[in-house]
Amino acid sequence: AMAISGGGMNSEQRLQTLIDNRCTVLISTPTYALHLAEVAGQHHIDLRAASIRLTIHAGEPGASLPAVKQAIETAWGATCFDHAGATEVGAWAFDCEAQSGAIHLNEAEFIFEVIDPVNLAAVSAGERGELVITNLGRGCMPAIRYRTGDLVEMTTEACACGRSFARIRGGVLGRTDDMMIVRGVNLYPSAIDNLIRSLPEIIEYEVIIRRRDGMDDLLIRLETADAVPFAETASALLNSCRRQLGIRASLEHAAANSLPRYEFKARRFKR
Repeated sequence: AMAISGGGMNSEQRLQTLIDNRCTVLISTPTYALHLAEVAGQHHIDLRAASIRLTIHAGEPGASLPAVKQAIETAWGATCFDHAGATEVGAWAFDCEAQSGAIHLNEAEFIFEVIDPVNLAAVSAGERGELVITNLGRGCMPAIRYRTGDLVEMTTEACACGRSFARIRGGVLGRTDDMMIVRGVNLYPSAIDNLIRSLPEIIEYEVIIRRRDGMDDLLIRLETADAVPFAETASALLNSCRRQLGIRASLEHAAANSLPRYEFKARRFKR
């Protein structure tokens, strides 16, 4: 049985439906899987004791980000799989049992190319670029060299699962239109999300890019668990931002339940 977010229910009702029906597979965005875990904690529901054994996530980067994947698997006691698709062409990539951190492109149904989004030239093998898709199996809505806007790194290295399809390392790494330039550093939301999810005491967050003294400044607002002092969490996150991303950020402690929650694609980054 599968539980899919939707149907007009609130999160608590969805969790109860999932448990009552002994569902074994959850399909949602990575954000909503973590939000359901938060709601479960508030209502003293032990998700790890539920019947869910697999979670499958699409709609936004996350399920291939190590920290996000670990957070979901820890919360649900299940194996987390990434998945990718687009309304215009259909589902085009899937995770496999090897859990290699690189998801397979469905080359039985699509032709894939990776290009430089600026000059449109093909990039070298393994180089980051924009994914372009031509679908082979649709008679009514063919898409010829459709520019997805998704940033990927393609590899043709063999996978332990035995499939010969090409893969994209780390899943979808971001969107061509999501990149932020903060004081000369190119940043993607997925990189910040991975850093934040490595700190389990952070419950929810919001990122605001603002202009201060003629320069961009990154403000991160955090909701955190009461058990850990905010100063300790803030110090750990600031160190990670400097060390791994090469940026300085301003942090602000947000009140409990003051930040938005998302059932579908998250909109945490604001300018």
